[in-house]
This record gives sequence, C-alpha cells and structure tokens, in this order.
Amino acid sequence: MPELPEVESVRRGLLRRRLRGVAIARVRSSGAPLRLARPQPIDALRRATRGRRITDLRRLGKYLLIDTDGRHAVLVHLGMSGNLLTARRAEPWAPHTHVVFELADGRDLRFVDPRRFGLVDVVERGRERAHPSLADLGPDPIAEELTAEHLARAAAGRRTAAKALLLDQSVLAGVGNIYASEALWLAAIAPTRPANRLGVDGARALTIAVHDVLEFAIENGGTTLRDFLGADGTPGENGEYLLVYGRAGQPCPRCGVAIRRAVHSGRATYFCPTCQRR
Repeated sequence: MPELPEVESVRRGLLRRRLRGVAIARVRSSGAPLRLARPQPIDALRRATRGRRITDLRRLGKYLLIDTDGRHAVLVHLGMSGNLLTARRAEPWAPHTHVVFELADGRDLRFVDPRRFGLVDVVERGRERAHPSLADLGPDPIAEELTAEHLARAAAGRRTAAKALLLDQSVLAGVGNIYASEALWLAAIAPTRPANRLGVDGARALTIAVHDVLEFAIENGGTTLRDFLGADGTPGENGEYLLVYGRAGQPCPRCGVAIRRAVHSGRATYFCPTCQRR
C-alpha cells in the first residue's frame, strides 16, 4: 500500500505538471465500484467539480486532497495498488482506470486502481475531518508538527508493540509497514517492545527516526515494491536505499549481523536482533 512518502511524491509530481489553475471540464467513471465512503459518489463528484479550477493539492497521511475554487475538494486514497496519473486525452485508458477528470487544457487526471481498494470522494473544504475516512487520523508527521510528547502520551498505558503503535493511524497518519520497520531500526528499538516501555527517550528517538525516514523516502520519490508509480508514470527509487525492509539475511548496515524477518499481526517485520534489543 502506498504510504505517506508515495502519496507526497504523487502530490509534488502533480504540482510539477502544472495542475494549479486548470479547470475540471468533466468527470468520467468506469462504473466499477471502489472502496467508498458512500455507495455512489460519482454524481456528487460531478456536481462539486464541474467547471471548477484546481487551486492546490494537499496531503493528510495517506490521503490526497485536490482543492478547487468552489466549496469542495476531491479526496483520494490510493488503496493497495492505485495511481493518479496525467495523460493526454487522446491516449487510451490504461487497464483498471476507474475515475477520469477531464481537464479544460486537453489533459486527463486518471485514477488507476487494479485491486479497487482505493477511494475517490468529495469533501467540503475546511471540514475535511468530518469525512469518516479522516475523522480519526492522528497528526501527519511531515505536514503537521509531530512531537516526542505526542508520541509519549500515545504510548503511555499501551501494551501494544512499538511497531503496532507506529501503524496506528490515530496515532500517526501515513506511516505503514515499510517505514515502521525502517524507523524502528534507525531508532534502535525492537519492534516488539511494549509501547508503554518506550519512555521519553524512546519516544524522542522514534519521533526523529520517523521524520528522517519519511523525508528521505520523499526525496527519492517513494518506494515501489510492485504497483506504485509517481505522477509521471515512473517508479519511486527509495527501494534501493531501504536499510532493513525486505533485506532478510543481509548484513545489518550498523553491526553486520543478519537482518531477520518475523510476522507480527499478519505483517512482515524486518529488524536487527543485535541493534534492536531494547
């Protein structure tokens, strides 16, 4: 699933493609159902966006918000395999294209989602967190200020593992399986360590590690493991620089001991058994 860096890379890529100021002429749909907040949002999308100009693109966690000069914004979640790409109108739709915003300048903004776990909906600007998908999200580690105090408060009293804490979107919005493993390694914290044993020092180390791991991944255009593509249709390059995720059996970059893989709550976790003892 695309995580915060991948969605931020899409946002920046779309801005580079000069979408600001371009009007949405029409919205088309494949008719195939996506994971939706309500049964049929396509009519609402059409009413809210037709003739409206795109004014900005924002991100909250793993969600993208396309602002218009009207009262509404388009809410997009890439799901497990989604991409948001620009294309010339004359280009055939790629397989699994489900929502297309036809722009007044002759281009399309196309939402492609093979597994159809994505979301395309409309929200009222200024009331974004009233949407059920956004209502319970915690702070965004990049777009909003993330403090060690917040993480320490969230961890206090919780016996859940440190990795599960990072994956809890009500604690941090946007961190997923890849970057949780990377941040825990960088902070030298065992993924199974109980959250209530992190303390102030552990929370501070994790706060710094989460920020650094996410920023580095954004600089590299995100991580492509299978499906993710940037707004220009090219894969992210951060996979070349992952330190532990997907590196089972390879030497730890810090101590040389072989990286291990374990499954926690149905998710693969990668860690160093020596560096991440605490």
